[in-house]
Amino acid sequence: MYPVIAKARIHGSALGSTPSLDILEHMLTRHQHNTVKWIDLENPTSQETSEVVQEFGIDPVVARELMLPSIKSRVDNHQEFLYLILHFPALRHSHKTKEQEVDFVVSRDFIITSRYDTVDPLHKFSKIFDVHSILDKDDLGEHAGHLLYHMLKRLYNAVEHEIDFVRTELSQIESKVFDGHEREMVEAISRAGRDLLNLRQSIEPHRDILHQFEEQAPALFGPQYAPSVRMLMNEYYRVHNHIMRETENLHELRATNNSLVETKQNDVIQRLTAGALITFPLALVTSVLGLNVPGNPILEHPNAFWVITCIVAVGAGSLAYYFGKKGWL
Repeated sequence: MYPVIAKARIHGSALGSTPSLDILEHMLTRHQHNTVKWIDLENPTSQETSEVVQEFGIDPVVARELMLPSIKSRVDNHQEFLYLILHFPALRHSHKTKEQEVDFVVSRDFIITSRYDTVDPLHKFSKIFDVHSILDKDDLGEHAGHLLYHMLKRLYNAVEHEIDFVRTELSQIESKVFDGHEREMVEAISRAGRDLLNLRQSIEPHRDILHQFEEQAPALFGPQYAPSVRMLMNEYYRVHNHIMRETENLHELRATNNSLVETKQNDVIQRLTAGALITFPLALVTSVLGLNVPGNPILEHPNAFWVITCIVAVGAGSLAYYFGKKGWL
């Protein structure tokens, strides 16, 4: 069976009025393979949402949420379908924000995705889905729950790529730290720490969402769907563990960098202190010998200047030699 693919694009301003420089692209894409339908909404308009709601009998409350971004991830059970809201980090692949929201309305025969940015994993999956439909392959599953599994798996793989970017950045920072650029790396380490924090904050709410989904999915897709949910849980924990591992590496790298910076600062302070210990006694000697008071033997000496100079030179040389032997200079 050949796929049914329909696309509609609407261009307008962010407020839905006349076009402006700040243009949003609204798109509704339909895919179908056998009896399973996939409707993909990007920046959905009220008209697009109303059409989808009427076609699939979706709760109007859910319809309103499809049009607007949500703050928190969650899963709602509506008997005939499940409504999931998940946020995924997109530190380098996002066109607008550092976090992308994807809403899923999934039943046995259809799945609706709503997003507010171009989500690369879903775009790539749509190409795969269309090819499988044209070739009439059935390895994507027999109902929409399996489509959800493949979508989430690719989204978690995209998070892996984000972690790989941070891992590569940490490796480069480590090399520069041990090449003597530890001061310059303080800011770079802070940026990497911010990226890891954003990854963790986006992913951690998924744990509770997937646990709830694991409890509710069998009633909709049957008990044979349980292994797919467990594999999604494994994907989540794998990604989360990688984030935590890189976070530990970051902490070790920061501690090492701070130690090297502190060591260099101590070396500078030590040299400045040694310099002060050399100059202060000699300055005191010259001040005393230069006092214009009765009884000062140097003042009446015909070579007083050269005598004081020799005393200062010998004293400075002796102190410098002593501090050098101690390793303070």
